[in-house]
Amino acid sequence: MHVRHRPDLSLTLALGLFLFELGWFLLGLAHTWSHPVIAWLVLPVMSLLVTYECRRTARCAELDGPTRAFWARLGIACALLIPGSLSSMNDALGGPEPSQHISLLTQLIFGCSLAMVLWALLRLPTWQRNSGDWVRFGLDTGIIMLTTGMLIWHWSLSRIDFTASPNATAPSVLVITLVATVSLITFVKVAFAGAGRLDRGALHILSIGVALAAASGTIAPFIVDKPHLHTALIAFPMSQITAILAARRQFRRRHVQPPSRPVSRRFSLIPYLAVGLLLAAVLQVEIPQGGEEARMAIAASVVTLLVVLRQVTTLRDNARLLDAVDASLQQLDHQVTHDSLTGIGSRAAYTAELSARLAGGEPFVVALLDLDDFKEVNDRYGHATGDALLQAISHRLRDRLRSEDTVARLGGDEFTLLLPGLTAAGADRLLHELLTEVQTPVLAEGREMAPRVSIGVTASRPDDTAGELLRRADVAMYAAKTAGGGRWTWFDPIMDRLADDDARLTADLRQAITRDELFLVYQPIVELPHGRLAGVEALVRWRHPEHGLVPPGVFIPLAERNGQIVEIGRWILEQAIRQTARWERELGVDAPAKVSVNVSARQLGEPGFPAEVAALLSAAGVDPSRLTVEVTETAVLATGVALEVVRALAAQGLSIALDDFGTGQSSLSLLVDCPVDWLKVDKSFVDGVTTDSPQAVIVDGLIGITEGLRMQAVAEGVETAEQAGRLHRAGYRYAQGYHFARPLSDTDIELLISAQKTFSPHLHM
Repeated sequence: MHVRHRPDLSLTLALGLFLFELGWFLLGLAHTWSHPVIAWLVLPVMSLLVTYECRRTARCAELDGPTRAFWARLGIACALLIPGSLSSMNDALGGPEPSQHISLLTQLIFGCSLAMVLWALLRLPTWQRNSGDWVRFGLDTGIIMLTTGMLIWHWSLSRIDFTASPNATAPSVLVITLVATVSLITFVKVAFAGAGRLDRGALHILSIGVALAAASGTIAPFIVDKPHLHTALIAFPMSQITAILAARRQFRRRHVQPPSRPVSRRFSLIPYLAVGLLLAAVLQVEIPQGGEEARMAIAASVVTLLVVLRQVTTLRDNARLLDAVDASLQQLDHQVTHDSLTGIGSRAAYTAELSARLAGGEPFVVALLDLDDFKEVNDRYGHATGDALLQAISHRLRDRLRSEDTVARLGGDEFTLLLPGLTAAGADRLLHELLTEVQTPVLAEGREMAPRVSIGVTASRPDDTAGELLRRADVAMYAAKTAGGGRWTWFDPIMDRLADDDARLTADLRQAITRDELFLVYQPIVELPHGRLAGVEALVRWRHPEHGLVPPGVFIPLAERNGQIVEIGRWILEQAIRQTARWERELGVDAPAKVSVNVSARQLGEPGFPAEVAALLSAAGVDPSRLTVEVTETAVLATGVALEVVRALAAQGLSIALDDFGTGQSSLSLLVDCPVDWLKVDKSFVDGVTTDSPQAVIVDGLIGITEGLRMQAVAEGVETAEQAGRLHRAGYRYAQGYHFARPLSDTDIELLISAQKTFSPHLHM
């Protein structure tokens, strides 16, 4: 279906006015217009249009701060042309007869506009130069102005008769031409040296406009007899239409990243070209006259050319050496600014980009990504597989992001994104697509993996620093991990308050053991169906002096994150073994047959952990068979040595229980590889056992697995008699949960044992 595009009224009007003005001027060379004011009225209208286009481009959120600042300054310069064109019209038509006179006020307005254009150019980021560069720029400009002025005077102005027009003098034409030349030099210098993220095509269009406007100044001597015409009628439209086209090109290419500029020359040929042109002019004057002056001029010119050639040769040799040094520095710079493993940006480059964006004042979004459980990949499959996974993730991030976005690797399995010009809703859409793409299964070293990513997101603020932005994103990322991972979470100020609370609680937890604030409780493990005590599980509790009882779900994760779990776990183990020994001494055969102790992944990774357990059992005189070590699937997989440590504990005679079965990874393979005696079925499956649910099917199926592998199964979290009866009918012999008893103190366990003495002897686990 053919789609009709709406006409671009602004561009159509600008082109129409330009063609009208050009036609008016060309026809005026052969025809005297009786109402020249018509042509002058076009100029402020075109100035309004170009101001509008520059301001529209300056407000484009997709452009970086320095580029938007350039177009804003150019818009101010174009706005100054409105009163400038009106003042120029008054100069030309305000007297009794049309005139080509330019008043001081008009010259001042045009001078301010030109100064603003040059300021906008020289404030572009890549053109920020040191004092030596500015000196060389000034010398080059002076050389070009002197050479251009002498050549124009010699070849053109000195040969023109200005007596017919008192308003167009040789000095005034020369000054106008030189000012335009300086403007053109600035454009060329900036275009050659680089202009940040300003579109180069737009810069070239602006340069063409300046060149055309400069060239139009040279026709002033040729229209001195046509007072109804003025060079402004041709110079204004040329500069304005090119400015409009340049602004529109920049706006259309706002999503396109400009290519990197070529390496600049080590020396400039401009001074030597100027010397050659002036020597040619001197020889052209002296040789026809002959005599001693001609011979001296020729000799001086030849010697000067030889000196120039010698200097150029030396400079070229130096340039080759500098190019070699440049190549080495560029390679070093690439190594510093790019991550060696993934090829994306490094932490240093990303931090510098953050600081630059903050200095520019443009809003943007920062996202911090972290792979969930990446350490397990390295420990289980090796670092080569982990590196391959990181490379695959970085490629997906780089390919999925927009051209204006930035991605970098901060280190390890952490990546960070800089997303400019996005609202919160836009960032959510992008992150949703990104998360879907990144979490698609990937082949790494021949192994298929399904990576999970947690993302913390925050928006920039006017008073931010790079460090503060990354800190907020990091806080939000850990909140996403705490919520289960595989998601993104926006930073909320409440997270800081929670983090402060966690920090204070962590500091208090370090003193909890020495202040005797930790204590153990014991949850009975019973035999079905009658509920006789078969063993207990030791559980730690914390009585905080200010907050009272702190839930284990709060302080255990804190201890896991900061490493205190090792010290706390050692204390739990010591207390549980001492209590077991005391029960043996005081209760004899009525003592709990088994005491279970939870062991964390960090404890399993501690050197000499099996020997430490053996020493504690030996010192207390406790038979190792009375102690059960409970580990989770994740704990066994957390380090490469964890499985060997579990096997070593089993070899000492301790029982091994696999806790929270079914909630981790590779459960069935662990039942084969790990010396498991007890399988503790997680509460999430037990909750659905009394209904026609998938959980009930799993609970029923696990009994067959445990019997076939000669293990015992313990159902956790039993809360109702109906659940207990259903589990017993399914074949379960052991269970624990609030239906039987909540966690009890050691004395309450002793009272429970006393109350059960009328029952048959305990079944040993």
